[in-house]
Amino acid sequence: MKLKHITRAIMAISICAGIAPAHAAEVEVLHYWTAGGEARSAAELKKIMESKGVSWKDFAVAGGGGENAMTALKARVIAGSAPTAAQIKGPSIQEWGNEGVLANIDAAANEGKWDAVLPKVVSGIMKYKGHYVAAPINVHRVNWLWVNPEVLKKAGATAPTNFDEFFAAADKIKKAGLIAVAHGGQPWQDATVFESVVLGVGGAEFYKKAIVQLDTASLTSPTMIKAFDTLAKIKTYIDKDAAGRDWNLATAMVINGKAGMQFMGDWAKGEFTAAGKQPGKDFLCLAAPGTDKAFTFNIDSLAMFNVKGADQQKAQLTLANAVMSPEFQEVFNLNKGSIPARAGVSRAKFDSCALKSMDDMDATSKSGGLVPSFAHGMAIDSAKAGAIQDVIAKFMNSNMTSQAATQALAKAAKAK
Repeated sequence: MKLKHITRAIMAISICAGIAPAHAAEVEVLHYWTAGGEARSAAELKKIMESKGVSWKDFAVAGGGGENAMTALKARVIAGSAPTAAQIKGPSIQEWGNEGVLANIDAAANEGKWDAVLPKVVSGIMKYKGHYVAAPINVHRVNWLWVNPEVLKKAGATAPTNFDEFFAAADKIKKAGLIAVAHGGQPWQDATVFESVVLGVGGAEFYKKAIVQLDTASLTSPTMIKAFDTLAKIKTYIDKDAAGRDWNLATAMVINGKAGMQFMGDWAKGEFTAAGKQPGKDFLCLAAPGTDKAFTFNIDSLAMFNVKGADQQKAQLTLANAVMSPEFQEVFNLNKGSIPARAGVSRAKFDSCALKSMDDMDATSKSGGLVPSFAHGMAIDSAKAGAIQDVIAKFMNSNMTSQAATQALAKAAKAK
């Protein structure tokens, strides 16, 4: 990330853009919650802040994977005009911590007893050198398969639990003249499918060795070759118009009955909910094939940047406390399809998909099946993640063999 290595040109552009200084009791929040359920969630936080007398300056940057938002954030930090907070996750929080630009928010954490209400796997990610620098908003489960039961019925197919059943269902959906797999051909979406395939083919322990520890023997193993073979087969069920399609448009294909299934994290559920659909009736949330004993997590958080002035610092702590309040965690996660990061939030309003997610997270945290999502910035540093994502995207968009892909994967894992 090293900010000093990013060209001065970006800095000049940012300054020329006329970035205004923040005013008293205002928070500026950089995020990429721009799709339906996500945008409503961001609006709820704005509402809570304004009820506390703090004005909200929205800095929304479109792009489901967050790459555009991170480019905008780097430019702002270089220009000496960091926002109050930015939506960041996983190892990136540590990378920004290393740059010396994050604010210590222990005062908010102590007041809210965060250590007591957050699972250790979550609180550890929110700290830099033992101090809280970010507030977690939610936990997403990534290894879901979203299914339209009406499409299954039309095709005479059954809901799959493993890859043999998945391909049998996909064949029937294709034969019925519908799209079997809704997908958006963007690198982060390709990576999302890939990690669920690796988990389904190899299991949680293999996933940890290969994807988290980047063990060369695992990355080039017969198991990884089988994972790429499986991914190659999935490719054959994706429609020709998938290139560049946003994830929520792929979800809409499942909602509208044009497609049968989609590999996507539980933010997709926010789209089903926004369309008035009921889980279990209008759509099914199933663990991705072969992954019912595992849980790939992706935690959204707001990292807090150094701000000047007592008013701004106080507003920042108010924001951190608002993010961690049970009322916000409830309403945000009901809208977004995820589950609360903290304990003590009522389960009463959550649907069957969310309750399954909560129960499975609890079970996998005890069994060792709770693993960080590589595709969503939770597992490895951004340089290695980017290099691996490039390999997957190349595989998805060419005739690259599975053997060649595993060799390229091992090489990408050494990226600096």
